[in-house]
Amino acid sequence: MSSMTTVYPTFFTGFVMSGALIMAIGAQNLFVLRQGLKREHVGPIVLFCGCTDALLIAAGVGGVGALLGAMPQLTMALTVGGAFFLIWYGCKAFQRMTAPDAMTITTHGSITLGRAVGTAAAFTLLNPHVYLDTVLLMGAAGSTHAPAVRPIFVAGAATASITWFAALGYGARVLTPLFARPVAWKALDAVVGVVMLTLAATLIARVLV
Repeated sequence: MSSMTTVYPTFFTGFVMSGALIMAIGAQNLFVLRQGLKREHVGPIVLFCGCTDALLIAAGVGGVGALLGAMPQLTMALTVGGAFFLIWYGCKAFQRMTAPDAMTITTHGSITLGRAVGTAAAFTLLNPHVYLDTVLLMGAAGSTHAPAVRPIFVAGAATASITWFAALGYGARVLTPLFARPVAWKALDAVVGVVMLTLAATLIARVLV
């Protein structure tokens, strides 16, 4: 009984912490939402994002966070690379928004599976905030638990991550009637562009300070 009273709270702690961090509006979430609206490669993208989060959290709990903290050059490289990628993707979103041809769910300009997963990987691995949330914050929280139950903490966090991305990707189809209108796609691309460029500006400011 005592082991169960330890396992459940540990799993719940990992689940709640991961869920609270991952639900914030960001580049990765907007990309998953857009692919969900297009109903394009949703499964592989959800699986990739969820599994990557799980691996990063496991690495943080395993002590990689302390190693990254001692390598500021790597953090700097990720920050600069992430800023340039966000600027590029934000400009692409504004370009789609101003394109004269109407965008609808049936004419959304499909991309290959490789490109879709590659873009998801860029949003995930080139974003320093991902490492702050998963490796450092979640890693520090997980390391406060006894070694025997740390895998339970990681399992709870991974469950929250996969559940969120699945809900975002597959739940997006509920918005299908709204996005049957081209103006809705233009509004979404406007939001995507603003968020991407704002995040890029935040990263650049961090480098210059």
